[in-house]
Amino acid sequence: MRRKRREFDSNFKLEVARMVRDQGLSISEVCRSMDLGESSVHRWVTQYDAERAGGGGAGAGGTGAGKPLTADQQRIRQLELENRRLKEDNEILKKASAFFARELK
Repeated sequence: MRRKRREFDSNFKLEVARMVRDQGLSISEVCRSMDLGESSVHRWVTQYDAERAGGGGAGAGGTGAGKPLTADQQRIRQLELENRRLKEDNEILKKASAFFARELK
């Protein structure tokens, strides 16, 4: 029988990753003691390592596929998204400005 999918908040994931990296426990030990799947814990530890290294995880723009583990990484993702939107808005305004400048001539 298949287990119902559980969801964990960022703080829990961060603590699990810290158990592996900072306390020196193996992923298998942590999974057995906390009844967690190894693939999830592997992903959390990999993401934690990437965030500590400043990379933010895998994928475009240094953003990982999962939710950021730390509050700093969450804020960075928000700011990157806002920055991307503002750049797109700026490009639209530049094009509109050029269009209207041609129309006035």
